[in-house]
Amino acid sequence: MSSDDLNAPLGQDKRKSLPKLPIGASQILAGVLALFGLAVVAWAIFVNDPLGGEPTAVVATSPAKTQPKSAGDGPSVQKASSAPSENAPSASAAVPAADTAPPGSKTITIIDGSSGKHLNVIVPGKSSDLAPKTLVDQRLLELTSHGAVPKIAADGARPFTLYAHPRKLPADKTNAPRIAIIVGGLGISATGTADALSKLPAPVTLAFAPYGADLDKLAERARVENHEVLLQAPMEPFDYSDNDPGPQTLLTSLTPDQNIDRLHWQMSRFQGYVGIVSYMGARFTASESSLAPVLRDTAKRGLIYVDDGASSRSVAGQIAASHNLPFAKTDVVIDAVPTPVEIDRALARLEVMARDRGTAVGIANALPGTISHIAEWAKKVEARGFVLVPITMVAVKEKSS
Repeated sequence: MSSDDLNAPLGQDKRKSLPKLPIGASQILAGVLALFGLAVVAWAIFVNDPLGGEPTAVVATSPAKTQPKSAGDGPSVQKASSAPSENAPSASAAVPAADTAPPGSKTITIIDGSSGKHLNVIVPGKSSDLAPKTLVDQRLLELTSHGAVPKIAADGARPFTLYAHPRKLPADKTNAPRIAIIVGGLGISATGTADALSKLPAPVTLAFAPYGADLDKLAERARVENHEVLLQAPMEPFDYSDNDPGPQTLLTSLTPDQNIDRLHWQMSRFQGYVGIVSYMGARFTASESSLAPVLRDTAKRGLIYVDDGASSRSVAGQIAASHNLPFAKTDVVIDAVPTPVEIDRALARLEVMARDRGTAVGIANALPGTISHIAEWAKKVEARGFVLVPITMVAVKEKSS
C-alpha cells in the first residue's frame, strides 16, 4: 500500500477511469436513422410493389366466361378491358357479372394498384349452403310462429303424394301381400340413425323424433335414398308424467288450440315427411275430444296419419275416416322384446297377417340388433311371396277400401 492511498480522502476511487468514446449517444441514434432511411430508399428503387405494401389476399382465379363445374371449384374472375366499350365497366364503379355467377355465389371487386383496372371476382358459394333446400317444395310450406309447417299447395299438391316413394311392382306382384315396416326414433341416436340409413332397404319407412339434431339433413338423406319419412308426434301415455315422451307432448289436459300449437312446433322441426305417426299416446289417442282436432289439422295439411298401436282403445281410425284422412295402424311392435328370437317371431306374425288380410304394418325402434334383423329378413321375404312397401302404399289402400 502506498502513502498516497493512506492520505487519500475516503470515498474517492483512485482507479483509472474508462476511456471515453469518440462519439456521443445522439450521434449513434442519428446514424441508425440514416441507415433506415437508406433502406427505405433502396426498397422503393429496386422492389416493384405498386400497392406500396398494402395488405393483399391471394385467390385462385379463372376467366369468368368459364364457369366453375361445381360450387366447390375455385372462384372465377372477369377482367376489365382497358379499351372502352358499351359493356365495359367504368373506372369509378364495378359491374357485377350476375349472368356468369353460379347460384349462391358472391361478386367482389379488386382494384389493380398499378393500372387502376377493376376486377370482378366471383366467389362461388358452398354446395352445402344450397343442398338442404333442394328437395323441399316451397309451395307446400306455411309459415307459423314456430317456423314452416306442411300445407296443401294452391294447385292441390299434397305432401303425402309429392314426398311419397311408391314402388313400381312387377305384374306378378301387384296383388301380392304387402308389408310396411316403420323404424322410429331416428335423429336421436347417431349410431342407430347411421345404421338405419346404411342397412335398411328403401321400402322401409323411417320416422324421425322431433328432438334430434340436423333433422333436415338427415331426413333429406333418407329421401335421397328413396325412403319415405314420417314425423313421430309424442302424445300422452296413461302413466304420464312418470313416463314422459318429451317436451311439447300433446296432452289431454290442454285445450285444442294449445295442442295444435304444440303440433305445429313438432311439424316445424324438419320437412319432407309424408305424415305423422303417434309416439306412445295411449291416453291421448283414446280421447276423441283431444285427438279429433289434431287429426283434422293433419288432414287439412295433406298428410297421412299412422297409429303406432299403443292402445287398443284408440279412436284414430274412426276420426280419420270421417275426415278423409289416409290412415294406417301398426299391427306388430317388432322389438317389443328386443331379442333375436322374439324379433324373428314378430316378423313371422307380420307375414301371417299380411297373407290373411292383404296388408300388415310393423313398427320398430332404431336399435342395432333390430335394424340388423330387419335388414336380413328383408332380403328373403319377397322370395316367400310378399312385397315390402313404403307406408303410403298401405295407408292409401286402407283409405280407399
